[in-house]
Amino acid sequence: MNIILFSRKQVKHNPEQLSTILHEIERYAMDYVVNEDFAEAITAATGIAIAPKCRYSTAPKATGNDVMITYGGDGTLLEAVALLPNEDIPVVGINSGRLGYLTADDGKGIEELFRAINEGALHFEQRIMLSVEGRNEQFTALNEISINRHGSSMISVETLINDNYVATYHGDGLVVATPTGSTAYSLSAGGPIVDPMCRCFVLSPIAPHNLTMRPVVVPDSSVITLRISSREGEASISADNRTYTLHDGDEVRVKLATKRLILAMPHNNTFYDTLREKMMWGVDKR
Repeated sequence: MNIILFSRKQVKHNPEQLSTILHEIERYAMDYVVNEDFAEAITAATGIAIAPKCRYSTAPKATGNDVMITYGGDGTLLEAVALLPNEDIPVVGINSGRLGYLTADDGKGIEELFRAINEGALHFEQRIMLSVEGRNEQFTALNEISINRHGSSMISVETLINDNYVATYHGDGLVVATPTGSTAYSLSAGGPIVDPMCRCFVLSPIAPHNLTMRPVVVPDSSVITLRISSREGEASISADNRTYTLHDGDEVRVKLATKRLILAMPHNNTFYDTLREKMMWGVDKR
């Protein structure tokens, strides 16, 4: 088994957790590689040196028997997904942040996580992703893409579903989210919470100037066309944690990506268990 470890500079690293991760890797005689930033953070926090052969600088190489473990929050996991050498590698997150819907382990069950990996007992869920084309750019996103204004002036986003005109959203922008991303930016924009196993996309306007504009849920077989009008001459498009510039008159097309993410779960928690714990809905756990 080869473990691909990933974390970011800005993550707060817990020395005890990092030592436990390395101890468990050694305990099960697993191979591992660590991105350069994380390797330096491990050494600074624990004093344990990471050998050059166990480091990668741009993207890791697949061995055919890999699991990627991210250490941080959901943002860290989203960044790691873009580094995957292929889509057959499952990803599991150890959460060192505050919330974390995608990072399944809270940092207290690291030993259990590695035992499950060693025994082949991880639970897997396939999550759909977005494919985005625009301005000679093509990329994928797990959570969402958002069209955002630049400066103080509102933007207009003319929206078509399968070439059928739906609405023009005037305001701060528009979020197109997968079910996985429904608990992220889309939720803060007033969108619904969607079970990640649903086959749909959510369109949520950001601070719309027309208060009758509401989120719309469409099948994931839809092709969504977004045409941008900006008084400032520019807008931006964010795909998970990557941002690109758009110009007045640009068109973006969003559809279901052929690529999927294999999200690994170390526990038997359901989406609703996680939702209840993160949202702190009620006190009756039955």
